[in-house]
Amino acid sequence: MADDLIRKRLVIRGRVQGVFFRDGTRERARVEGVSGWARNLGDGSVEVVLEGSPGAVERVERFCRTGPGGARVEQMETHEEQPEGLNGFQIR
Repeated sequence: MADDLIRKRLVIRGRVQGVFFRDGTRERARVEGVSGWARNLGDGSVEVVLEGSPGAVERVERFCRTGPGGARVEQMETHEEQPEGLNGFQIR
């Protein structure tokens, strides 16, 4: 694993389900070369895990602060974690 690889877990709350939030995040991650996954949670929030270079992860995280059109992000928790060496980005 590269020394500059970081991992962040985000929990995004607000109007984030049914607005292509996960798909938009996957596309932004693909463009930035960030691996990870996104899934809907039962409470209406979205959980996202990002792994990549610090700058690329920050750019995807910035996207998640507002999301795609139609989304309304009210709160976002960010947790730093140890990278696992994920490859690609999945919607779960």
